[in-house]
Amino acid sequence: MSNTFWHTIPIDEIAKSLDTNADTGLSLADADNRLKKYGYNQLEEKEGILPLMLLLGQFNDFIVWILIAAAIVSGFLGEWIDALAIIAIVIINAIIGFIQEYRAEKSLEALQKMATPFSKVMRDGEMHSISSRDIVPGDIVLLEAGDYVPVDGRLYASFSLRTQEASLTGESTPVGKSTELLQDTSLPIGDRKNMVFMGTSVTGGKGTCITTTTGMQTALGKIAGLIQEAGKEETPLQRKLEVFGKKLVYLCLGIVAIVFLLELWRKDPLLEAFLTSVSLAVAAIPEGLPAIVTIALALGVQRMVKRHVLIRKLPSVETLGCATVICSDKTGTLTQNEMTVRKIFANGKIFDISGTGYAPDGNFTINGMPLSEIDQRIVKFFLGIGALCNNAHLKKDHNTWKVIGDPTEGAILTAAAKANIRKEGLWKKFPLLSEIPFDSERKKMATVRKTPHSVLLVCEKGAADVIVKDCTRIYMGGELRDLSEEDIRNILNENNKMAGAALRVLGIAFKPIDPETINHAPDIIEKDMIFAGLLAMIDPPRPEAKDAVATCHKAGITTVMITGDHKNTAKAIGEELGFFGYNMKAIDGVELDTLPDEILEKEVSKIAVYARVSAEHKLRIVKAWKKQGAVVAMTGDGVNDAPAVKEASIGVSMGITGTDVTKEASDMIITDDNFASIVSAVEEGRGIYDNIKKSIHYLLSCNAGEIVTMLFASIFNLPLPLFPIQILWINIATDGLPALALGVDSVAPDIMKRPARRSTEQIIDRNLGSLIVFQGFLIALSTLLAYLYVLYYTSSLNPGSLYSWFLNELIPCCFGGHLSGNLERARTVAFTVMVVSQLFHSFNCRNAKRSLFEIGVFTNKKLLLAAGLSLAMQVAIIYIPYSEGIFKVTPLGLKDWIIVFGFSSLIFVIVEIIKCCKRKSTD
Repeated sequence: MSNTFWHTIPIDEIAKSLDTNADTGLSLADADNRLKKYGYNQLEEKEGILPLMLLLGQFNDFIVWILIAAAIVSGFLGEWIDALAIIAIVIINAIIGFIQEYRAEKSLEALQKMATPFSKVMRDGEMHSISSRDIVPGDIVLLEAGDYVPVDGRLYASFSLRTQEASLTGESTPVGKSTELLQDTSLPIGDRKNMVFMGTSVTGGKGTCITTTTGMQTALGKIAGLIQEAGKEETPLQRKLEVFGKKLVYLCLGIVAIVFLLELWRKDPLLEAFLTSVSLAVAAIPEGLPAIVTIALALGVQRMVKRHVLIRKLPSVETLGCATVICSDKTGTLTQNEMTVRKIFANGKIFDISGTGYAPDGNFTINGMPLSEIDQRIVKFFLGIGALCNNAHLKKDHNTWKVIGDPTEGAILTAAAKANIRKEGLWKKFPLLSEIPFDSERKKMATVRKTPHSVLLVCEKGAADVIVKDCTRIYMGGELRDLSEEDIRNILNENNKMAGAALRVLGIAFKPIDPETINHAPDIIEKDMIFAGLLAMIDPPRPEAKDAVATCHKAGITTVMITGDHKNTAKAIGEELGFFGYNMKAIDGVELDTLPDEILEKEVSKIAVYARVSAEHKLRIVKAWKKQGAVVAMTGDGVNDAPAVKEASIGVSMGITGTDVTKEASDMIITDDNFASIVSAVEEGRGIYDNIKKSIHYLLSCNAGEIVTMLFASIFNLPLPLFPIQILWINIATDGLPALALGVDSVAPDIMKRPARRSTEQIIDRNLGSLIVFQGFLIALSTLLAYLYVLYYTSSLNPGSLYSWFLNELIPCCFGGHLSGNLERARTVAFTVMVVSQLFHSFNCRNAKRSLFEIGVFTNKKLLLAAGLSLAMQVAIIYIPYSEGIFKVTPLGLKDWIIVFGFSSLIFVIVEIIKCCKRKSTD
């Protein structure tokens, strides 16, 4: 339903043509029918990579090209078995790589769909929060600061509404909106002030629009090809591994060239020397590593979803593991965000209110006594003002009372309902004319409403100290009088008492105005207000928040609370949750303004709680921490928080209360708005990085073992212990499955007891590099000892002692002597020892310091399964008749298997002994 001139049609005609009601919206049944007719409100997505192209992409690799070339050369020289075996292994490797990447793609697609924004619409006369893709033409959409506009729509109501339309028009400054009918049909999009457009964002005010077009029929839909999402984003780790891989290729090519020359020097056939060198190159380069890293990241991110964390940008997974500071909002993140009004201060008295949550059940008392009729009227008048200065909706859903909108406003509506004041009836009696929206700078909001009389009514609420400054009179004893200095002292004194008891306090004010005053500036409208009273509500700390803060401190992470609440309230909550360490303090926004940036950078590590802060303050705090070299996670929900969230090392937005703009600026979304979920995300981020490091450790040490085995055999003039086809098989049988199982290992129990790693830390540092070389040497030693033992000792006619064997058999052979054993059997044993020792080694890699028996043999069942499958595959090729000729193996007897497991277990035993010795030396 596309119409270029919606801005020139009167609103009632638009409502009629779209068969909708501007007040009640569509019916639920009608909305469902329209969704079937018009389809989802979404842009046509850029086509993903076709499965066939993904499969063909597996062959676009330098190593694969070398293998295919080797297969072609083998075929030309008549070695058809080798040629077919190499091609088969290339195809199997491509299929495994395809399955891994396809699963990763699908996982990431599923996560992207979970980030679909929600919008507020009117249906059947009630507000509903629905997925933006389910909006249809004719829907009445409610907009407020921080929302992304989900459709093209004609404005039906506008209260200081401003939108940022740079994505469509290039205009960098926000555009003021109105409901005024426009006549010029040739107006460009930027001048259609009574329209809002899909893809733009609301920077201030609020409004209501009738949806005119959705999806590809919108202005944005027509230029959708210009704003398609960019391609896949690589993480810093993936880029580092890519650079490392290139260096590794050059190193391996050098080693391969040495082995090739040694083989020629030994006068081996040219083809055999060529195939051995090619196979060694394939063995040396962990070509499966990029896919394993992608899978580990994707599965880790899916695991985070179960812990209420939605990752928007993949690089943030790595950054999470480096986080050293978490700056968190208080309300809803550290607290439960289920506000309950507990006290009212009005007419010089304190009124107590019973009941919890949003159920409108409770009583009003003064010192435990019921209210008099006069006091009841005072309470009703006071809460009536609060209900008229309110945008929330209180509704009952399956016997549970819920709030749609701000929880603070919901608490006021609940308190009003306890006094038998229903917002719906009150709003009909006092219709809304205008609104001055809340923002974090002003710390207040106001509405202007019609009254049954000739005057208008201004209702205002906000921070108590801010509201008092707007007031010149006070409503006391049913009468109006001037606000005295003593009144102000009493009000602020009560405010401080309530805030000191960890209550959140708001001031309420009102005044009548003449109708012509409505067009005046906000500061004029909100001037000379009449003070009505204070209301204090409690938002109890989340039970799990205290433990989460303690976990952060154990992990070397500094926690900082940032809130717009009163300093006393913030300090009381901070002390209860354990934010204050030694010599830590709390400051408010006024104190923060007095600190130059240079001083703040020095003092920032001593400040645990910031109160009464604005969005600009948040930005300063983030920059000060980053100047200290910290990796900062910053939470935000309001539109004004977006700059600080974007500036932070890890921007965290709230899934429930967060605005669309802030979510777009963030790296991750906390779907339950819970501080403990942020800590869980850090734990998972550390775990993912730790697991990727295990996979890298395993693959590179195994590859090092293969290189050292072949290099030593060439240097000492031994018959080659492994055929090229066997080396290629090892990559299939032992590299993929165990490495993948390590990549999805459970998070180590002590991971949050370790200090955060440095963001500049190399994935393979000197310690890990040394460990990889040493353990690779152990794998090679096990393989060569088993090979030589079978070749020269077990087959000797008169073996004598091991010493005699070493002196009389092994050394002479290394310098050109004659072998005395069964070479085919020895190679089969060496081949199997290489496979099994690597499987043993996979259990070493689960933890570089702790024993396998300490962390539990059965705590990674996926690794047990992977090792079992790999071993089964190795046994199969040894005993299946047709595979003997392909892989050049011979069946092994019981004695041979004892030799295999004896030598293969050496690496596991030696590494366990080293771990035990290190642990004892540190105890």
